[in-house]
Amino acid sequence: MKLALRIEHLNKHFIANKPALSQINLTVRHGEMVALIGASGSGKSTLLRHIAGLVAADVNAGSMIEIHGDCVQRNGKVDRNIRKIRARVGFVFQQFNLVDRLSVMINVLAGRLHSMPWWRSIPGMFNAQERSMALDALARVGIADCHAQRASTLSGGQQQRAAIARTLVQGARIVLADEPIASLDPESSRKVMDILAKINREDGSTVIVSLHQVDVAIKYCKRVVALNQGKIVFDGPASSLTPELLGKLYGVQVDELLAPHIAGATTTASHGSANIAPPPRLAQAA
Repeated sequence: MKLALRIEHLNKHFIANKPALSQINLTVRHGEMVALIGASGSGKSTLLRHIAGLVAADVNAGSMIEIHGDCVQRNGKVDRNIRKIRARVGFVFQQFNLVDRLSVMINVLAGRLHSMPWWRSIPGMFNAQERSMALDALARVGIADCHAQRASTLSGGQQQRAAIARTLVQGARIVLADEPIASLDPESSRKVMDILAKINREDGSTVIVSLHQVDVAIKYCKRVVALNQGKIVFDGPASSLTPELLGKLYGVQVDELLAPHIAGATTTASHGSANIAPPPRLAQAA
């Protein structure tokens, strides 16, 4: 079994006696698409930032994060080769993380900076092959005709698709998406999730996506990892989620959690989206 991600004994405190993450042990196989769910403050974003090496864990013996066998951090210390590892990790932020005044093309080409010599990266001297690569990536996410526009002129959904195109140009083998549809309308959300599912299916990329919308997580991801107060309380098939567990996670009625967020119960390839089955019925508690 090839592992894309391995985490052992991960702990993080921002405030004393209040763990943001507590004893996280997690493995993700290469090519999986996994949803992280949980209420606000449960630790989803913090976990993703640790995986990317953007945040160091508590200093404690035995803590470790590896991506494709390479150390991201160990015992609370980020590895000195983290920049090389991050080159293979695409991070899709909730607020897009684009430079508004630059063109969509240049924002997407930023994904190539890690592979460029410094003398070309400073003035942004991208060659024809790199620009062709960016156009191909923008075509895959459906916004190639916007390549010359300033990023600030795009809608929220288009900006998020540009951010995903940046990970394609980067050549990321693992994509971490932190609440990528939180600020989007239902139709834009559907398009973004279809693209992530397509990248996972066609490119074999590992995708780990944090979501508030339980119905979306069940629809797009076979495996769900649920966090509550910094701890993993469920890790298994989406079809095995129970109403009782979801009620404890979110403190609301399950019907509210499963209200359709994405337009259309079933997406079809004829509309340029992934052919994803409707959400499975929640398992009943024994």
